[in-house]
Amino acid sequence: MAIYYQHQLDRTFHALGDGTRRKMLSLLAKRGEVTAGDLGAPFDVAQPTVSKHIRVLEQAGLITRRIEGRVHHFQLQIKPLNEAQKWISKHREFWEGSLDALGDLLDEMSADEEG
Repeated sequence: MAIYYQHQLDRTFHALGDGTRRKMLSLLAKRGEVTAGDLGAPFDVAQPTVSKHIRVLEQAGLITRRIEGRVHHFQLQIKPLNEAQKWISKHREFWEGSLDALGDLLDEMSADEEG
């Protein structure tokens, strides 16, 4: 279970690591369900490139596909984003605590130099 979770998290962050894919997700968040053509329209890239981005988003579980005849519709899936947010929040607490401790240490060192 933990290995699957980590693998899924890796795929989510990989998918989010590209600006075009993040913009696609933003478009889906604003519009709800969109067609493949609508999803790729704002970008000046070839259809095979759009398909590659869609495949990465699907593999990460960030979008789902519904086929109606020859038209492919896509919809945002929030669960992988929630899992990524939980991971970030957990690690943010650690770093904030570490940075607070560093700040306290620097304040002490500064006071010792002045005193």
